[in-house]
Amino acid sequence: MPVSPVVPHHIAIVMDGNGRWAKRRFLPRLAGHKQGVDSLRRCARACAERGVGVLTVFAFSSENWNRPADEVSGLMELLALALAREVPQLQKDGVRLYFVGERAGLSQKVRDGLAQAQAATAHNSRLVLNVCFNYGGRWDIAQAAAAVAARGEAITEASLHGAMALAHVPDPDLVIRTGGEMRISNFLLWQAAYSEFVFSDRLWPDFDEAALDEAIAAFNSRERRFGQTSEQILSAHHDPMPG
Repeated sequence: MPVSPVVPHHIAIVMDGNGRWAKRRFLPRLAGHKQGVDSLRRCARACAERGVGVLTVFAFSSENWNRPADEVSGLMELLALALAREVPQLQKDGVRLYFVGERAGLSQKVRDGLAQAQAATAHNSRLVLNVCFNYGGRWDIAQAAAAVAARGEAITEASLHGAMALAHVPDPDLVIRTGGEMRISNFLLWQAAYSEFVFSDRLWPDFDEAALDEAIAAFNSRERRFGQTSEQILSAHHDPMPG
């Protein structure tokens, strides 16, 4: 009897390649980011349809502030517009939004938009969509350590884990990076300790349902050992039920 494929509960994606997608079409980089928003909408819907519980995406890293000022300001405006446009549909689709990252460097308009979007979707439960915005993995570990120390608690793996910006969801099973690059770029450094990685040559605006299914199929071809041996995993799967 064929084994049905396992759908990862939590998929995380580095959405790379918007600028290159635009450049190849002789368009401004911001046109690529706009197309990237459309791709994210499509991907979130596809994840919900396939039974994925959590989708975490890298939208804007703490290092992206070093990009040209017009691109950064354009991205901020795009975020504000996308929020206003997308939230009603996310509501209908049962998607709960979380914005994960440092808020201090953002304008009041953007911060208010993030808070309102989170509040509007707070009761949805079909899919959790974490948008990592002004986020960095090192920032996350540092802020967690600072929070634990401020409470006067011992810094342990468990206490740090509970103070991470993504403590509300389990760690990702699968991390996908589009755009042909093979690096983690300061994304989910703590949470991706035992994630499976898939690197796609597709630029993010071209990442469609078929590409998502390819990544899930690749995930299903892997043996997740979490530090154990293949024999231990096999033995655990075949042990008789206690009775």
